[in-house]
Amino acid sequence: VQLVESGGGLVQAGDSLRLSCAASGRTFSRYAWGWFRQAPGKEREFVATINWNDDTTYYANSVKGRFTISRDNAKNMVYLQMNSLKPEDTAVYFCAVGAVGPTAEAEQYDFWGQGTQVTVSS
Repeated sequence: VQLVESGGGLVQAGDSLRLSCAASGRTFSRYAWGWFRQAPGKEREFVATINWNDDTTYYANSVKGRFTISRDNAKNMVYLQMNSLKPEDTAVYFCAVGAVGPTAEAEQYDFWGQGTQVTVSS
């Protein structure tokens, strides 16, 4: 099983980015997906999660209204649309998938990607 994130980069404050995460090795249509991030010197934190069947979503307060998580079961992919980016959004972003969810608890996710760097300049 492999999860591969893409779409990160260097942007200015106020810009948008769309992260993608592609899964291979098995189908995750009945799993919950999540996005987490880790800034330098900080612990990993929850960003967003989406349920497998009814697209129920939850967001961290810090990104609510700016970020949108979505999934495409047919493509075995999850996305994170990030708008109105702020310097404090700078971090490595990880996608994860788990049989239990949707949840903000990282321990509940079974598989993780390697991460993609997002840097937002002021």
